[in-house]
Amino acid sequence: MMTNTSTLSPRAATGTFLRTVLLTDALVSGATGLLMALAAGVLEPILQVPATLLRGAGLALLPYAAFVAMLARRDILPRAGVWAVVACNVLWAIDCVALLLTGWIDPTLPGVAFVLIQAVVVAAFAELQVVGLRRLA
Repeated sequence: MMTNTSTLSPRAATGTFLRTVLLTDALVSGATGLLMALAAGVLEPILQVPATLLRGAGLALLPYAAFVAMLARRDILPRAGVWAVVACNVLWAIDCVALLLTGWIDPTLPGVAFVLIQAVVVAAFAELQVVGLRRLA
């Protein structure tokens, strides 16, 4: 049975998959941001990542998470906004790897894992968001 797209709500017609990926990105980014911002002092000796870096990065994630959540809740997903989120995710992943490769920090094994997990997760979000954008086309 074919569905008449004119009877679908604007949300259904504009990408449930992409909306779910964006909301998950917002949730994960917000939770990670809160963890890094509020527990930087506790995490520093475990990860050997400076508390100021953890706190600053965590605080940067909070408005990003709010923006992504707001974007995901719009009736029509603006492609330019989603592409901006993809770009931010790609940049965050590159920065995580660069942070480790440049020797700017000398993290413990858990610290390396913490940074690399972020790189992998945000790269995966970027890829899923691109897939979602292609599905909209």
